[in-house]
Amino acid sequence: MPLNVWVLVAAQALAMCTAPFIVFIGSIQGRLLASAPEFATLPVGLVVVGTVLAIKPATWLMEKTGRKQVMLLGAVMGILAAVLGAVSSWQGSFLLLCIASVVGGTGLAVVHQYRFAAMESVPAGMAGSAAARVLLGGLVAAWLGPEVAAIGSGTGEVYPFLSSWVALGVVQAAALIILALGYRARGELVRSSQSGGGRPLSEILKNPLVWAAISAAAVGYAVMSFIMTATPLSMTEIAGHDLDDAKRVIQLHIMAMYLPSLISGWLTRMVGIPILMAAGLVAYLGCVVLAANGVSFHHYLGALLLLGVGWNFLFVGGTSLLPEGYHDTERFRVQGLNDMMVFGSQATAALTAGAVLSWLGWGGLVLVAIPFLMLHGILMAVWLVRSPSSAQEAHRRN
Repeated sequence: MPLNVWVLVAAQALAMCTAPFIVFIGSIQGRLLASAPEFATLPVGLVVVGTVLAIKPATWLMEKTGRKQVMLLGAVMGILAAVLGAVSSWQGSFLLLCIASVVGGTGLAVVHQYRFAAMESVPAGMAGSAAARVLLGGLVAAWLGPEVAAIGSGTGEVYPFLSSWVALGVVQAAALIILALGYRARGELVRSSQSGGGRPLSEILKNPLVWAAISAAAVGYAVMSFIMTATPLSMTEIAGHDLDDAKRVIQLHIMAMYLPSLISGWLTRMVGIPILMAAGLVAYLGCVVLAANGVSFHHYLGALLLLGVGWNFLFVGGTSLLPEGYHDTERFRVQGLNDMMVFGSQATAALTAGAVLSWLGWGGLVLVAIPFLMLHGILMAVWLVRSPSSAQEAHRRN
């Protein structure tokens, strides 16, 4: 793999820490600061809101100025989020905590573009492997994010989680340095194009392949976020598990999201994207069945491990498939639309998780995922039936 890909792996390992960091402590700190328990998961959901709001500006800026400058800006936003989070702990302000989450989400919107930068730094046949390789950085983030969050979680802390946020700022600064010194814009094989080039989006979206690609990532992310966001609260407040158990489940879940990237890029070439996506759906169904049948530590752990694997197969499959639906001149518009739909779905899921958990309980919450899994299955079937040649071409090229 070219140097750019490895730089992006290292930067992802650090910059992506914001996500598991806030997933782990967002609802817990939110419960300490919020005026009502229903708002406890709001900081977690607002991370994704920030991501959605920043996707369009981020891709527009990348098209105008190049990817590197915007990736550096994203790391700066991660540092700013850490500063705001530290101030929220110091002041005991739920509002500042929510603002920190939104700002952190804007930085993550840029981090999510790393996979496209990696794909554009390698020949077309290696695109799926490059995207999967970058996602491996999430393995480090899966462990490091919650560990950094736990630094300021002790019962003797005068300002709970203040030192956690400060440590997150240091991690984000390290990501900034790696990108500044290591990433080379000249290593991109696809050059910047003029704004507005290519076909109109209405024409591009007539292709069922595009919808299958977008739905794989959107449904995968929404279902994953919905269940993951509710897990720490369900474990500690409903099932009576301690905070360390919840931390371990979240860490192992996020590792399960990224560890399959060791082989998922290879699987897109060996078994094909449709089979990889189908395996993701099966893993999600296994998660729902296991989670609905118990609240022991091992029920949570097993369900969240399956959730992580299913997410990886759907997300890598959708990301690898998407470039088959657009030309080079259309890439920023289609990538931006894709991520808006993906993270818009995730934001909705994360924002509603706390309320659904209160209304339906843990068992009812996981069953809500089933109609969305069916939706992706239908969109996949439409693509495969209406465009069998494109499915074969996606298998051959990846």
